Amino acid sequence: MNVSTILIILLIGAFATYFSGDKLASKVALLFSLAALGCSIVLLNNYNAGENISVISNWIITQPKISFALNADGLGLAMVLLTAALTPIIIFSSFGNEYNNAKGFYALILFMAFAMTGTFLASDGLLYYIFWELALIPIYFIALIWGNGDAEERRKAVVKFFIYTLAGSLFMLTAFIYLYTKAGSFLIEDLYKLDLSACEQFWIFLAFFLAYAIKIPIIPFHTWQANVYQKAPTVGTMLLSGIMLKMGLYSVLRWQLPLAPIAAKEYLYIFIALGIAGVIYGSIVALRQKDLKKLLAYSSLAHVGLIAAGSYTLTLDGLRGAVLQMIAHGFVVVGLFFAAEVIFRRYETREIEALGGIRTQAPKFTSMFLILVLASVALPSTFNFVGEFTVLYSLSQINIWFAILGGTTIILGAYYMLRMFQHVMLGETNSKTFADVTLNEGISLAVIIAVLLFFGFYPKPITDLITPSLETILQVINKN
Repeated sequence: MNVSTILIILLIGAFATYFSGDKLASKVALLFSLAALGCSIVLLNNYNAGENISVISNWIITQPKISFALNADGLGLAMVLLTAALTPIIIFSSFGNEYNNAKGFYALILFMAFAMTGTFLASDGLLYYIFWELALIPIYFIALIWGNGDAEERRKAVVKFFIYTLAGSLFMLTAFIYLYTKAGSFLIEDLYKLDLSACEQFWIFLAFFLAYAIKIPIIPFHTWQANVYQKAPTVGTMLLSGIMLKMGLYSVLRWQLPLAPIAAKEYLYIFIALGIAGVIYGSIVALRQKDLKKLLAYSSLAHVGLIAAGSYTLTLDGLRGAVLQMIAHGFVVVGLFFAAEVIFRRYETREIEALGGIRTQAPKFTSMFLILVLASVALPSTFNFVGEFTVLYSLSQINIWFAILGGTTIILGAYYMLRMFQHVMLGETNSKTFADVTLNEGISLAVIIAVLLFFGFYPKPITDLITPSLETILQVINKN
């Protein structure tokens, strides 16, 4: 078995889901997503046993030469596992909602998981670009057709996101074409061997940065995020925040830094500063939000700003902390957006001021929501604490002020998240009845919380998995 198996499962699953009809679509999608998760676990065991599970074969043998190359190292497998674990959780959490054309909805989810998984595994530049662009198509339709609010406002937000992201990706494609002219190959190992001048690396670095800064997003390229997160259905928001933005963060480590190490070192302070600026900006804007989904969107912006800052430190601690925080953020942000969806199902509003008193009616949901809030603010013993502490430590190695300013994500995050919890869960009881979590909702939240607590106490399996790959990336960077 090799890593192409998981792609085959997800792709077949997308078609099977569509042709299963609306009544069975959600169950078929869940079945195939669980099969993909099981396959990823088997592949992880095979990888740890020393088996070669990578794939490389000629795809287009005329010019340009393109290979169907999938590389499975610890970093790639960690991101595949994140995708494979979150996809069934996201699908299962949607069972409390009714969707028109459910077969199309769930088929798009699996196709998006297929494209994102391919992005994390591809080791041929053009193949990687194809998967990168394919992931954009399903989320466009998910947000446009099944989104919330006024149809015209939703259309404007989604089209802006699509055009903005596509435009940024074209700069990356241009960079790949230029690199191909120098190396005669799109294979990542051949691109790593290129001896580019400082000027060439600057433009390559900038081209990749534009694509990744929009996808992550990093300020000032974030303007699409809050509106799309708010207008998209909760499933779409979870896919965007939990997995899709990780494509950009992962790509910084896999492609941008090793291909342009001179530029990465020369402009290190600038890009760390941009990440820190996102932390501060996202936290301050989150304080002013009245809509629960928008508050969580800006909270996510603050957290990914810190992850980006850690990635650009070019230290092992920074890269390792960034990857740990990517995974932790994926689970906690999916949990928080799902909790917001649970509230919306009962009260049909996301206005924070219109909520309150849920604690007295739903103690189980309140306890679960509190754990997610505390994980979000990186309480020790939660998974987020491991990643944030490691990133802040790496920032202190570069400049202590970076660590101090980056730490505002913890201080400000604790303030606005706990204030939000107080308004939403405590205080006077809303006039409407709030039923406690259903079995479906409880399982979804419990699985997420279990992951956050387990790896908060014992992150070693993930650390051991990703560290050799990160050391290899740093070796490539430090050759220049």
